Amino acid sequence: MIRHLVLFKLNEGVERDEPRVAAGARAFAELSGIVPELEFWECAWNISDRPIAYDFAINSAVADRDALKRYIEHPAHQAAAGQWREFATWVIADYEF
Repeated sequence: MIRHLVLFKLNEGVERDEPRVAAGARAFAELSGIVPELEFWECAWNISDRPIAYDFAINSAVADRDALKRYIEHPAHQAAAGQWREFATWVIADYEF
């Protein structure tokens, strides 16, 4: 199994209640029912007010590297990530467990 973790930081001046941000969060929330490679999926807004905290997180798992590649290339994932490119940056970690 491979864990796929993503942490998003909203760009300066962007608020999570903006319609485009809410739409981006919905697009990611819906991936679990659309992308068959996802064996585990959760995403949520950060609740910490610590200055080093990121704003939004995805915690997911896929079977193997091939499944990860198919997930990343899936049109629904590409569309969701494309929305976030307009208002956030992110970091990713993928590891076997």
